[in-house]
Amino acid sequence: MDLYYVEDFSLGEIAEQLQVSRQAVLDNLHRSVNLLESFEKELNLIEKTKEIDDIAEQLDHLVQAKYSDDKELLDLVKRISKINEM
Repeated sequence: MDLYYVEDFSLGEIAEQLQVSRQAVLDNLHRSVNLLESFEKELNLIEKTKEIDDIAEQLDHLVQAKYSDDKELLDLVKRISKINEM
């Protein structure tokens, strides 16, 4: 998946590098995508990530408005905001 989606290799290039058929590469890509979609359906991570981002943004605005002198609190809000960037 990394070679195809991140490195932008073609199916033929991946097959050659891994010494398998182009069809084997395609089958494994489809299987992997289906597994990831199944995991997402069960775990709902995309929606949870969006919710964390929304809450972090609201919290940041609140802290900036009411507690802008509290450096420790500001640092914690920044850490929360960065969690989903990884």
